[in-house]
Amino acid sequence: MSKYRTNLPQIDGGTFLSDGGIETTLIFHDGLDLPHFASFVLLDTDTGRRRLKSYYEKYLAVARDYGVGFVLDSPTWRANRDWGARLGYDAAGLRRINIASIELLDELRAEWETAATPCVISGAIGPRGDGYKAGQMSADEAEAYHGPQIAAFADAAADMVAAFTLNNIEEAIGIARAAKAQAMPCAISFTVETDGRLVTGKTLPEAIESVDRETDASPIYYMINCAHPSHFEQALKAGEPWMERIRGVKANASARSHAELDESETLDAGDPLDLGQRYRRLKRTFPKMRILGGCCGTDHRHVAAICEACMPLEHDPGKLQTLLSASCFENKSL
Repeated sequence: MSKYRTNLPQIDGGTFLSDGGIETTLIFHDGLDLPHFASFVLLDTDTGRRRLKSYYEKYLAVARDYGVGFVLDSPTWRANRDWGARLGYDAAGLRRINIASIELLDELRAEWETAATPCVISGAIGPRGDGYKAGQMSADEAEAYHGPQIAAFADAAADMVAAFTLNNIEEAIGIARAAKAQAMPCAISFTVETDGRLVTGKTLPEAIESVDRETDASPIYYMINCAHPSHFEQALKAGEPWMERIRGVKANASARSHAELDESETLDAGDPLDLGQRYRRLKRTFPKMRILGGCCGTDHRHVAAICEACMPLEHDPGKLQTLLSASCFENKSL
């Protein structure tokens, strides 16, 4: 059974962390082969499950150290029909894998949750196509397409679902409607280009206001992910109603464009200290941004830097420097 589906703790206040770039961490740091950038395939082996648990535990340790909550996003960004078919998964196989992902997170919650660190389990949804290219789906098509994955999460112990790296407003509307039909709380996270706009040219306020208008504001909140803060800082406007709907950020480590990242064969880990300071400014300007994590190129050390910038851990000031001195920030090639 879900624990927080009807009473999500991150809605009421307090800071919650989430993980970083799961695929880039597993590929570049752990040396794993993830076909089609799909981490969910690891759920099919005991070794893969151990890898995933180890990945999440690094972040959970940071959350516990800082006494904040954690949103456990499942490794299922690619676990939909089109990507699943390329990897040999039919509808039954995808349902099994999506449920298994939530079972893994439920195990982690049982091991790591404390009163100071509530752990929310969120079923992660990705776009039907490429998150860096404009999608072509109607809202009705998106509702039908993403419905089975959301249904699997609803039948498991997921507290909510979250759709990441969306660039098509119609797809976001369809996902929100499908989640509402399953009585699942839903977060929508858009990605933007270096100009702060969706790849379609739409602005963030246009995207958020359109989804809210077409879904009776059913998403519980919105986020921004898979873009560096320098790409979207200028697009955020304090005091505007649509800004009140943005509650979280999962930024890229690199300031490179999506096109540049697509072409790169090395990992750009960026500057974690600078990233932390950018989050600090965002959080000060927009105090409702309570869910802090990373996306491509980030790992638990970036999230620790974000934590230290936003909520310094006064009793152990050297711990962050120990993390940042680790060799994982060296660029590594595939």
